[in-house]
Amino acid sequence: MISGLILVGRPADAAIESLADTLSALVAGVAAGLVGDAVIVTDTASEALETIAEGSGASLVVRPPGTDPWSAGAAAARRDWLLCLEAGDIPSEGWIRSLDRFVGTARPDLALGRMRRPHARPPVRLAAWVESIVGVGRPRAGDVVRRSAVLAGLPFAPRLTARSLTARLEQA
Repeated sequence: MISGLILVGRPADAAIESLADTLSALVAGVAAGLVGDAVIVTDTASEALETIAEGSGASLVVRPPGTDPWSAGAAAARRDWLLCLEAGDIPSEGWIRSLDRFVGTARPDLALGRMRRPHARPPVRLAAWVESIVGVGRPRAGDVVRRSAVLAGLPFAPRLTARSLTARLEQA
């Protein structure tokens, strides 16, 4: 099973609809037995985020300034694998099978799988391409990563090799 980490990067009130879309998309993973819990990670708390977290059964983590959002979320996650998402990310059809296959067959030394994010800005896509060559130093949205790797500290040392997954993320 995996934990879904959802980063709310823009002001909380503006991200409510996007967050709801992402949480709704994870329901299919819960029904399939793949997603065990969700953690919403934000810079600032808001009543709306607290209401959504409580209503969906997700944990809400308000990260201290200057800390890595994925590390803050990993500390609250309850599963061995983390699916890193941004509010508004919607996994496309077939994502459950792809992630289930990856976490079920990943070797102990392979700790990161990467979903395609065609909607990402060009600098983010370029950075992901470079990381496919030199290795991944820190997780980004669209990654499926072992919780232990994130909790061990960032940047990853040594850098992790990312396995490209057939699943992709769309933007709501």
